[in-house]
Amino acid sequence: MQSLSSICSLPEVARTPVGAEVYRGLTGLPKTLSPWLFYDERGSELFEAITELPEYYLTRTERAIFTTYADEILDAAADRKRVKMIELGAGTATKTGLLLEAAVRRQETVDYLAIDVSESALAAAQQRIESEIPGVNVISRIGDYTEGIEEIPAAGQRRMALYIGSSIGNFEPSDAVQVLRELRRRLVPGDKLLLGADRVKERSVLLRAYDDAAGVTAAFNQNVLTRINRELGANFNLRLFRHRARWNHEHSRIEMHLESLIAQHVAIPALDLEIKFGRGETIHTENSYKFTASSISSIVERAGFAMTRCWTDEHEWFGVYLATAV
Repeated sequence: MQSLSSICSLPEVARTPVGAEVYRGLTGLPKTLSPWLFYDERGSELFEAITELPEYYLTRTERAIFTTYADEILDAAADRKRVKMIELGAGTATKTGLLLEAAVRRQETVDYLAIDVSESALAAAQQRIESEIPGVNVISRIGDYTEGIEEIPAAGQRRMALYIGSSIGNFEPSDAVQVLRELRRRLVPGDKLLLGADRVKERSVLLRAYDDAAGVTAAFNQNVLTRINRELGANFNLRLFRHRARWNHEHSRIEMHLESLIAQHVAIPALDLEIKFGRGETIHTENSYKFTASSISSIVERAGFAMTRCWTDEHEWFGVYLATAV
């Protein structure tokens, strides 16, 4: 096996997105993997299951906000113009239907660009929306968050970019600013951002949301090892890694880890690597930052937007924020 420090003659697969991320993350200290690796077809299915769990309040709380305020949100975003909608990380777009229905009520038809890395999730979203909400013109784009935005030109209408589900919480704060700044670069002054962000709350509520009793989140987390086994020929034994959720008060975030239950070595033949794990050593797979009103406003404003409105639920657990590109 190749030494971990030798990078001068990497296998070709190490230059692919998955290979490069696995090589970078598992040869570093501490070991990490980017959360985008979760979303192969099985991972996308597991995440949809997570959103229906009783412990996972985020999806149903944001959905309730849209149910109550969708028409108000569309009116506030439109500035008396027609609205075109762009969704970053659309997934299966189950909650988005509430906003699309409001747009159709308001203006009869609406253009909707759905962007996601999961082809299967986009296909499911397009099929459902086109069958259930006449008047929506769906354009699907497989790719990163900003790819294809130019395909929904302003043309005298108001573009509203949706970044919901508290996906912004998966980024370090400085990276979150950069993601929104890149989005802002592709918009024009007056265009809108609708941002869903989870709020700081009791530690026990947060931990249950990321470590459910049925073990669905654990399966979702471990699925990243299954993907590496399948795509890179690795020999991770899932029974020797357990899901761990932790609340990091200092950084205001939930952390997800995969903890090695024993000292072990894992081979990844496609990368010509053997990775050593100590007992109790973890792979840090995801952060989910939780926000205060001031912390989310700071990120939005540093990215080139002005905060316009906020809608929340009766417990004030989740915020939906409308911001304007300046």
